[in-house]
Amino acid sequence: MITMKDIVREGHPALREVSQEVQLPLSAEDRQTLESMLDFLKNSQNPETAEKYELRSGVGLAAPQLGIKKRMFAMHLTDDREQEYSYGLINPKIVSHSVELTHLEGGEGCLSVDREVPGSVPRYARITIEAATLEEEKVKLRLRGLPAIVFQHELDHLNGVMFYDRIEDYEDELKKELPKL
Repeated sequence: MITMKDIVREGHPALREVSQEVQLPLSAEDRQTLESMLDFLKNSQNPETAEKYELRSGVGLAAPQLGIKKRMFAMHLTDDREQEYSYGLINPKIVSHSVELTHLEGGEGCLSVDREVPGSVPRYARITIEAATLEEEKVKLRLRGLPAIVFQHELDHLNGVMFYDRIEDYEDELKKELPKL
């Protein structure tokens, strides 16, 4: 079972490197890792389990956050229409996106960042993505709202980007300059 002690924190080199493509079919180790990442998210959202194991609640977790430089992440959340998005995604990519941008009102957080970081993180409002699932099926999903934001946050991890790198008026020694969306 993954716990908070398994999650690397900002400053760890794996969080700033571009992850490698994952070979399909999945190795037993990669499958187990991705299943454990999805289980962590479910456990972190269960109040009793989260308290028992001192888990911070999360909706997404990328392999680099475990120090594993592979292009896979898990997301587990419900959107504003009560639709559940519970996936282990392998080699995910955005194939199209809206021109319109959005952001989370309260800003974004990250399991690898143990501090509040104020500021608006610009994200595409709507995206179409492709990835392989834990079942090794190719999927194409159209995401909007929170699921789209979570996907982009986790995809950034696979590219060595932290959410605060995207905050325009935020200055910090750990911030990396990026081109605008």
